[in-house]
Amino acid sequence: MEAAILNCSPHQQQHQAVIIDPIHSISSRPSTARIQPAFLFLPKTHFPKQFSRLSASSSFSSSFLGSRIREQPSKAPRRASSRDLCCSRAETAVDSISARAETVVDSKPTILVAEKLGEAGLKVLRTLANVDCSYDLTQEELCTKISLCDALIVRSGTKVTRQVFESSRGRLKVVGRAGVGIDNVDLHAATEYGCLVVNAPTANTVAAAEHGIALLAAMARNVPQADASMKQGKWQRNKYVGVSLVGKTLAVMGFGKVGSEVARRAKGLGMHVIAHDPYAAADRARAVGVDLVSFDGAISAADFISLHMPLTPTTDKVFNDVSFGKMKKGVRIINVARGGVIDEEALVRALDSGIVAQAALDVFTKEPPVDNKLVQHEKVIVTPHLGASTIEAQEGVAIEIAEAVAGALMGELSATAVNAPMVSAEVLSELAPYVSLAESLGRLAVQLVAGVSGVKSVKVIYASARAADDLDTRLLRAMITKGIIEPISDTIVNLVNADFIAKQRGLRIIEEKVPHDGSPQEPLESIQVQLAHVESKFASALSEGGDIIVEGKVKDGIPHLTKVGAYSVDVSLEGSLILCRQVDQPGMIGKVGSILGSQNVNVNFMSVGRTAPRRRAIMAIGVDDEPTKETLQRIGEVPAIEEFVYLKF
Repeated sequence: MEAAILNCSPHQQQHQAVIIDPIHSISSRPSTARIQPAFLFLPKTHFPKQFSRLSASSSFSSSFLGSRIREQPSKAPRRASSRDLCCSRAETAVDSISARAETVVDSKPTILVAEKLGEAGLKVLRTLANVDCSYDLTQEELCTKISLCDALIVRSGTKVTRQVFESSRGRLKVVGRAGVGIDNVDLHAATEYGCLVVNAPTANTVAAAEHGIALLAAMARNVPQADASMKQGKWQRNKYVGVSLVGKTLAVMGFGKVGSEVARRAKGLGMHVIAHDPYAAADRARAVGVDLVSFDGAISAADFISLHMPLTPTTDKVFNDVSFGKMKKGVRIINVARGGVIDEEALVRALDSGIVAQAALDVFTKEPPVDNKLVQHEKVIVTPHLGASTIEAQEGVAIEIAEAVAGALMGELSATAVNAPMVSAEVLSELAPYVSLAESLGRLAVQLVAGVSGVKSVKVIYASARAADDLDTRLLRAMITKGIIEPISDTIVNLVNADFIAKQRGLRIIEEKVPHDGSPQEPLESIQVQLAHVESKFASALSEGGDIIVEGKVKDGIPHLTKVGAYSVDVSLEGSLILCRQVDQPGMIGKVGSILGSQNVNVNFMSVGRTAPRRRAIMAIGVDDEPTKETLQRIGEVPAIEEFVYLKF
């Protein structure tokens, strides 16, 4: 048996060491600490083909083997007047890129900047490449120019379509998006053509947090309304009496980068801060002086609620009539995250009824908003999505994207990459069904998690007849990480950034390879995913040690779930799944099947695993259609069913 833990020391001489730079967490002041570099040991034979081809480019030469995988450099927050720090960082970036370029690049590549980029970023790029700043290009003009370029940098206004990649004739190696969203870039085409896509997701963190605090204070003291009143020649001191922040409870909904920065600043204003984020580490929150609580606990206790959660299927309109009904009367809400997390019509009703005293909104479901009642509401202050709009943030984005693009052109992998580099056709073909299995197991496991402690440790056990060094699990590990993280965030996880994202979220992944008697022709017999020391929505999924356990294997090319907790099952991981723990007795399959059939829910697979006859059993039911809440409630009301859970893949 061989165990391999991320960031462990080498155990195989034939493995290639790849240095990963340390990640610095964002704090309220620049950090001078430096963590020692960690190491990943990856088989030499499985580095992405994309970068093998990249190193042979006529524009430049570099060796990907042994080159550094670049993680996001430390981004210390900058105050609004700290342009000198931006300049200092730009100079540091220029020096760093220049030093590496001298040893890597034989001839200068060409970078096309298609939308305005800060001068600090351009300065970084010019140390490595010939920079062509051509703005407001039509699609035809862009396609004509791109065949002469090795890299392209855009904002949100330029569409990087499949036609652009086709027109590049294989020369385009990296596309940089100066900002977070990548909706304007065809990621599938980029990956198909071996082009890395990178973005700049962290430079605006402090700016967004500061804007949230600005809205908080402005709303509490009626600043916009009082300003408008005075400009009309009025003097209405009694009308605009506000509320104090000291001693009030602020609920931060989403304790990621921006949420944690808002919490730090609110603590400085004398507020009591609580937070809800089921996947945040409790010790990380405690370090800021914040208590993690449940969703209902947060919204029911808060005087102010600040939203910093991603827009996912789970959070879409999560603030609705039901959640507003659980809040204190007179609560105040700030949103600088995503407009879609609030049901805007429900918020209007809550404002009109007095449940919500005021709201401060920087984002909307549709932008720019058209005929939106909230914009005109007297109890609402609004701004046109200004969260990232500071001079420092814009310069930070320019530097961040310039560093990522320059590094990629030198054969380095950036942790801000949003598409996976190409894996060899042989490896991809062999692992294809297991890739699907790995992601499905991750998605299934995280949906079983309950409580507020979050997932901190994951153990993956691979059973295989192959020697440990003949099994490349990087892609499988990445897909398990993807399955665990993507359902509860807006982060895109792939082979490039999976380990970085896991470490960033405090997720420790341990891989263990155990021998299995079988043919080495098959890469794997089974994959087991364990989430350590967590609460579960489905108690039967827990081991005696308190870990959620799910296991699966591939049968005839189709991923199957074969184990949940201590129970053996056999159900294909297609569509959705209902798990029921029941008293083992005749007629149970018929009862549940009849309930689903009466609601036109098609069952594609059913399996029952039990500990002993007439004792307890788990029934796993694969369904093609999503059952209604009423249908699931009817299943739960069957007397012999002790617990059940509905899961999506």
